[in-house]
Amino acid sequence: MQHRIIVLGAGYAGAIAAGRLARRLRREDVAITLVNAEPDFVERVRMHQLAVGQELRPRPLDAMFAGTGVRLRIARVTRVDVDRRTVTVLAADGAEELAYDTLVYALGSGWNDQGVPGAAEHAHQVASRPGALRLRERLSGLAAGQAVVVVGAGLTGLEAATEIAEARPDLDVALAARAGLGDWLSPKGRRHLRKVVDGLGITVHEHTAVTAVEADRVVTADGRSVPSAVTVWTTGFAVHPVAQATALEVTGAGRIVVDRTLRSVSHPDVYAIGDAALVTGPGDKPLRMSCASGVPMAWQAADAIASRLTGGKIPTVPLRYFNQCISLGRREGLIQYVTADDRAVSAALTGRLAAVYKELVCKGAAWGVAHPLLVPTGRRRVVRELPRTNPADATTATSVPTTATDSPAKTPTP
Repeated sequence: MQHRIIVLGAGYAGAIAAGRLARRLRREDVAITLVNAEPDFVERVRMHQLAVGQELRPRPLDAMFAGTGVRLRIARVTRVDVDRRTVTVLAADGAEELAYDTLVYALGSGWNDQGVPGAAEHAHQVASRPGALRLRERLSGLAAGQAVVVVGAGLTGLEAATEIAEARPDLDVALAARAGLGDWLSPKGRRHLRKVVDGLGITVHEHTAVTAVEADRVVTADGRSVPSAVTVWTTGFAVHPVAQATALEVTGAGRIVVDRTLRSVSHPDVYAIGDAALVTGPGDKPLRMSCASGVPMAWQAADAIASRLTGGKIPTVPLRYFNQCISLGRREGLIQYVTADDRAVSAALTGRLAAVYKELVCKGAAWGVAHPLLVPTGRRRVVRELPRTNPADATTATSVPTTATDSPAKTPTP
């Protein structure tokens, strides 16, 4: 009887986890199902490019996972029952209940309007492909001289504002920053960011909190009204709400609490990766929601699952940061080197070379998703046989994880 692994979400984390599991476990021993709402892999780190009219390379998931043994199910997840170990999905052909032995939850996040009045009704976002396409259509209809305000000056906000300003120099682009512009960067990084922003003609409203969004303006905490024909909201992400409706232990924000192997602390047959997981990194700081966090989480979780199923040692490599990669349009970039817990150091790479570096990082991440089996590894057999306890099952036995080999080992993750 095959051990059933279901991976929810085919973003960077989910797709990489599914592919890594497929190349670490024997096909006759496991049945891996990847559930995703869209038929294509979305390069989320490029949504600001899509929004300004650039064409992105199509990446159909069925082509990516052809020949891997991973079953692809294009459907929207509507419910997860962690007590019965089932997932309910809704597809074009109707609803279906899928049973699992191990679940990898990677549904990710969407934009967060922070409850600001008018944001949901009037603002645009670049956290998803549909949102980026709607913004693209709206920007294409703007006349010269009209105002665009990007709210939020984190990594997403900086990339969106500079991309729009470079692609549409005829527009009046502004950036609303709650703190100082790039105040988390090194002095060298801040100087370069300021130089690029000024060169693109972007107006920066520093130490400015937006308290309301209207159809033609944003209102700030100090009572100012800033004209805005298009408002782009980039103040953070909110996780998919499905987990909060389950019996999983989650934070107040709905992120799943996991151990250092990315396994749920309340339900050991569930793993959470990417934006959906609350993972503590160096300095006991939660890892930020990002591709830089999600990809190593996927490696760690897939290797932990494979090791538990095959009786191997569990790898527990600390998750850490090395740099922050920021594109500032197509010709400029900023690579801010950081400590393990994501604090800026003095070193930074800037200019055209940094733009090339960032592009290589984006291409490398997409390549890793698109070639799940290209890097050969020895597939191992599932060795543990225990009774299946899922009440939804009609059968009585399958291979399931065991805790007999859960002693940590400092084995590096490839």
